[in-house]
Amino acid sequence: MPNPILPLWEYIPDGEPRVFGDRVYIYGSHDRVGHTEFCDGKLKVWSAPLNDLNNWVCHGHSFHTRPDRDHKSDTDWTDKDLYAPDVVEKDGKYYLYAYIVGSKGCVGVSDTPEGPFKLLGRYKYDETDAGDEGIFNDAGVLVDDDGRVYVYYGYTRSNMNELESDMHTVKRGSLIRPVMPDTDDVPEERRFFEASSIRKVNGKYYFIYSPIKGSRLAYAVSDSPTGPFEYKGYIIDNGVDFPAGNDHGSICNINGQWYVFYHRMTNNTIMSRRACVERITILPDGTIPPVEMTSLGFENSLDPYKITPAEICCVLKGGAFITEKDAFTRVITEIKGDTVIGYKYFDFGEDNSSKTFKVALSVNGMGVKCRVHVLIDSYDGGEEIGVVDIDTHDGVYYGVVKAVTGRHAVYFKVENTVVGWQERYFKDRALFEFISFVFLK
Repeated sequence: MPNPILPLWEYIPDGEPRVFGDRVYIYGSHDRVGHTEFCDGKLKVWSAPLNDLNNWVCHGHSFHTRPDRDHKSDTDWTDKDLYAPDVVEKDGKYYLYAYIVGSKGCVGVSDTPEGPFKLLGRYKYDETDAGDEGIFNDAGVLVDDDGRVYVYYGYTRSNMNELESDMHTVKRGSLIRPVMPDTDDVPEERRFFEASSIRKVNGKYYFIYSPIKGSRLAYAVSDSPTGPFEYKGYIIDNGVDFPAGNDHGSICNINGQWYVFYHRMTNNTIMSRRACVERITILPDGTIPPVEMTSLGFENSLDPYKITPAEICCVLKGGAFITEKDAFTRVITEIKGDTVIGYKYFDFGEDNSSKTFKVALSVNGMGVKCRVHVLIDSYDGGEEIGVVDIDTHDGVYYGVVKAVTGRHAVYFKVENTVVGWQERYFKDRALFEFISFVFLK
């Protein structure tokens, strides 16, 4: 499944990946398409079999703070939105931890990893034992090998506590803060902001979080669940050559391969976020080299001879953005003369019997002609393999391109071809909307 890894109409950010049994689950917030606010009053669970990561199934709604046409509310004290859940298993039960805006958090329980989750209760604690004003923002939870349970949380300041065996009572005297240094002398690219997630890997404890500056997922490592944690670097940045926004996610080992789960933005906002994944490597010294954003998801490469939705781009420069018109239709819009749209990576195969291919672009015309340059490997200095001229109206436009072999990134670089005295009227004009494309041998 390419990125985004869920059906393209689904908006699940803040993904916490968990392997339970023979399936991998994504527990995340639920964003609303084209909305002006983060998240929703409901949570949904998606999963896929470990032997078929292209077959994601929705298990429906798992928890609610507001009633809807099919469900009652699971909370009787609030109807505020739910943020950034995590789920862990202990003694055959599955526990959901979620932040509710302006509330003291909540914990749910289920007999199955997909839920639905029944309210177990709010966190129980003495005021002196809870950081973050006791709301447990963006909680990440660890059940350690010895059965002890730890919760990591916070907004602008990182906190952690140990939980009692009932899974929602805070152990007295267990508060540690900050987990990561957060004073002004700490560089902003490593200073804690939010999005706590915790994993144990090869006996080490990995604290993954969003720093105060940038759109990265950073990480720190410790020999103990209670720290101290040492900053090691960042894993991914969702704002490299793409409309940037906050990031939240974690790492997961699936079939022996490590992945980082994260999200990307749509609709020219930092809301309406969609789940993505990239392969990562954990080196023998425990560090994780940063990885680039791609269109691959769980795929090794994309097939250029199958229709590619324009919206799975991983490079989007020049003010263009992805927007949803309806459940069936999402396009790249606001494409102008300096727009670059890129995809990593396509495998064109090794057949070099042809000298040229065709490429077909499906677009919505915007009443002005323009040209699209097709490049490989780099949008700045890469080889141009052909051009496509776009007319004023909706349609499919074809261009002849050089036949290439092997694995390449593909970029579409847009040129506004209006020149002369008319140029001033069309300089900032949206030229077309991009729907999909395919290469034709």
